[in-house]
Amino acid sequence: MSMPTSRSMPMSSTGMNMIFYSSTSTPLYSSTWTPTSTGAYAGTCILLILLAISHRALGAFAYVTEKRWADRERQRRYVVVQSGRPSAAEEVDSDESAKRMVLVSERGVEERVKVVKREKRAVMPWRLSVDGPRAVLRTVSSGVGYLLMLAVMTLNVGYFLSVLAGIFVGEILVGRYAHADEH
Repeated sequence: MSMPTSRSMPMSSTGMNMIFYSSTSTPLYSSTWTPTSTGAYAGTCILLILLAISHRALGAFAYVTEKRWADRERQRRYVVVQSGRPSAAEEVDSDESAKRMVLVSERGVEERVKVVKREKRAVMPWRLSVDGPRAVLRTVSSGVGYLLMLAVMTLNVGYFLSVLAGIFVGEILVGRYAHADEH
């Protein structure tokens, strides 16, 4: 059984649009969000532009934050106490990047120590202070991306162009932060 179609919105037998069309009454995300006037349609398009800008900003923020976390991990120092363990002290003594220092411990005793940088690892260790915010950031960014994808999947030309305009403006505003080391 085929459904009746109109000239303004070509549809297949499943009721989904198969080509781009322009209509100011296309539902977005639910049937209750259907613009009923040109102003409401313009407001929906403006919201999509802002959503696309925020998606680009989230990507740039994620890149900058990841870079900061990686830099902090690379600068992390470890203190090795050189007392009572000759094998560890010998190992630390052979490290040219270690710095000799004197440390006053919590017992008030001066101890000879060496501050050692960690060797570069391929993967940073798991930390709740890093991996928790990273998971939240990726989840929010993915959610915004999926909302934009659903808007484009309506095949409404205005919604599609609004998403593209938002990505363009977002790239102009924050694109330089997303891959700052490549410029």
